[in-house]
Amino acid sequence: MNIRLDRRSFLKVGSTAAGGLLVGFYLPGKSELAGQSAGSVKNLNAFVHIGTDDLVTFVIHKPENGQGTTTSLAQLLAEELEVDWKKIRWEYAPIAQVYASGGLQGTVGSQAIRSTYNPLRQAGAVAREMLKQAAAQQWGIDKAQCRAENSTIINTVTNARLSYGSLADAASQLTPPAANTIQLKPASEFKVVGKPTKRLDTPAKVMGKAEFALDVRRPGMLYAVVARCPVIGGSVAGFDATAAKAVAGVKHVVQIPEGVAVVAENTWAAMEGRKALVVQWNEGENAALNTEAIRDILTKATATPGNVATKRGEGEAALATSARLIEATYEAPYLAHAPMEPFTCVADVKANSCEVWVGSQLPSVANGDAGRSSGLPANQINLHTLYMGGGFGSRGGGAFVTEAVGISKAIGAPVKLTYTREDDLQTDRFRPASYVRFKAGMDASGKLATWTARASCSSFSAQGMQNGVDREGVAGINDILYNIPNIQVEYREPGIKIPTNYWRSVGHSQNTFFTESFIDELAIASGKDPVEFRRELLANQPRLLGALNLAAEKAGWGKALPAGRAMGVAAVNCFGSFNAQIAEVSIVQGKVRVHRVVSAVDCGQAVNPAGVEQQMQSAIVYGLSAALRGNITFEKGRVQQTNFHQYEPLRMDEMPVIETHIVPSTNNPGGMGEVGTPAIAPAVANAIFKATGKRVRRMPFILETFV
Repeated sequence: MNIRLDRRSFLKVGSTAAGGLLVGFYLPGKSELAGQSAGSVKNLNAFVHIGTDDLVTFVIHKPENGQGTTTSLAQLLAEELEVDWKKIRWEYAPIAQVYASGGLQGTVGSQAIRSTYNPLRQAGAVAREMLKQAAAQQWGIDKAQCRAENSTIINTVTNARLSYGSLADAASQLTPPAANTIQLKPASEFKVVGKPTKRLDTPAKVMGKAEFALDVRRPGMLYAVVARCPVIGGSVAGFDATAAKAVAGVKHVVQIPEGVAVVAENTWAAMEGRKALVVQWNEGENAALNTEAIRDILTKATATPGNVATKRGEGEAALATSARLIEATYEAPYLAHAPMEPFTCVADVKANSCEVWVGSQLPSVANGDAGRSSGLPANQINLHTLYMGGGFGSRGGGAFVTEAVGISKAIGAPVKLTYTREDDLQTDRFRPASYVRFKAGMDASGKLATWTARASCSSFSAQGMQNGVDREGVAGINDILYNIPNIQVEYREPGIKIPTNYWRSVGHSQNTFFTESFIDELAIASGKDPVEFRRELLANQPRLLGALNLAAEKAGWGKALPAGRAMGVAAVNCFGSFNAQIAEVSIVQGKVRVHRVVSAVDCGQAVNPAGVEQQMQSAIVYGLSAALRGNITFEKGRVQQTNFHQYEPLRMDEMPVIETHIVPSTNNPGGMGEVGTPAIAPAVANAIFKATGKRVRRMPFILETFV
């Protein structure tokens, strides 16, 4: 593979005050680096600093959300740099436009590896070649006689060796090599990429040294909680702080746009003060909204034609000539993100500065939120990116950052804002409830000829709306890979005023349940085995077909199972990867028990196979929890779930055995953080049908009765 970028648009080099080689680079199409001194490091998209102590520092511009980016991105760098893995260090990137991809700095859409796969390898390769050149000059030989290995340059004639640290200063004085002269390794020569690797962040987390926002302490810091309207979308009409201020330790009670903040010497005092606070609420337009009304809105929205998202062949018109017509409706509820770590943010606003400490999936968005809340320009905002205890789409910025900054500005002191689990669940920006009507037509031979769907759910993001269609609202329905001659998919925004946001695997999280369950219905209607039915439809899609075949083989599809057990299958293409899952279930005392899940994934080049397996396990348990029990409901505009006793994740003793099989591939990597979530719900639902004859068409499955 040859690099096609011109060297000056790819690489800048500068020496640091401490000595060493600093290699900075950025993605094509981004702005030039601002300078070449040590002070310009903040303006780099990504960089390598090789110190005279032989340590290599890698600046991570993709936040660590528990998905292992610190390790996998370091593997990409180390592969071409030929660095001793034990000498790798890393730190989070500061906020800078050159770190942004698509205008955002952060980790969304399972993009961490697939957006950096080539740029990070290129940076390592450039640094390696400069070190070889520095060694060649010192020895008075041609660079071709030098070889890089394990943080050392070796003279292939004399076997003399020079460490990277001893060469760093000299290398930093060189002109970078022309980009098109640098050859990246073929996958067959990988030493680090593709090898199961222990995570770099594990020791810090095990030893309690990893810093989360909850760990931050600042001189003079106070602690805050916020009273927010219990009705979604409501606001403060008035409040009496007398009783709250009488609580020992309470220092301030201030109104902010999001509610009323109680600030105290410690979090407990702030919470007790909030209990004593008297607030009158303007409940707004959602005061009478309830779950049944929402369901009715979605049902009516799909009863008539919507905006066309996709049309192929004759579209819906082909139904009229079908030999057999099959219809079904599917629905899914609102879901909360419920990360392990509730929102916490520390802010310190002064007249000419605003510092923020927060774990955020999108630090650039959080930085912008801080600027708007503080009223200060971007050059006076200093955001420190920290670890996150999960996010799943919820930590892109949002109220918890603006609240913390607003409170600090109001009281003139650093503040740590903490959400309780109740705050987290009841004021989330939820995955939207969704409703879909399917119609399918089969020809006289039993082949699927026509596929139509009308979907309605609140838009995940206004930026995703195009021609009246929310792209995530139909993702997993209109982009299926099955060979169907006639397809028509429509979408209608229902106008429900409940805040929504991306949720792990976004539209695929509910739409794959709808699609793959309906595909199973069509397989049964045609009298064919569900795996074989899919194989026929995927004959021209080798990657998804390959994943399906591998999952079926490893699961023993078609073989006899223990009494009372049944298997179900589902397959999905999303985030640049391909996944098939087979779930083995039984019904125990009317409840679904998932015993085993076999997952096969083609994610292109697996950078860290151990990380792929971890992400698949994580995504499956997250999706399975939602499928079996996840449900956010509303009554008089109020969320009815307050804590995990009502919004219950899967328990350890309920966890199935998960087997992950990776399809060997040298294709560029696809995403992995979200790929495992969509297929688990339909795989389980289809297994339930096999076991009971009952077709499950709504989530969560706990709403159904199985006998």
